[in-house]
Amino acid sequence: MNTEENELDSTCGISDEELTRRFVEAVRIENEIKKVTGCPIPDWDEEKQQAYLLYADGHREYVL
Repeated sequence: MNTEENELDSTCGISDEELTRRFVEAVRIENEIKKVTGCPIPDWDEEKQQAYLLYADGHREYVL
């Protein structure tokens, strides 16, 4: 069994919690950019259990 780490396996000593925090922040920033540029933001409706696109004017377009 090869236990060597390659570049893709290595997290450079960053904890899982820190990686998760960075991922969440990256998604938040991307959504802010989409809002500013008027692009729809994908989201999930827990009540309907369905995905939708949220547009800058506030309307939702449910997707299949």
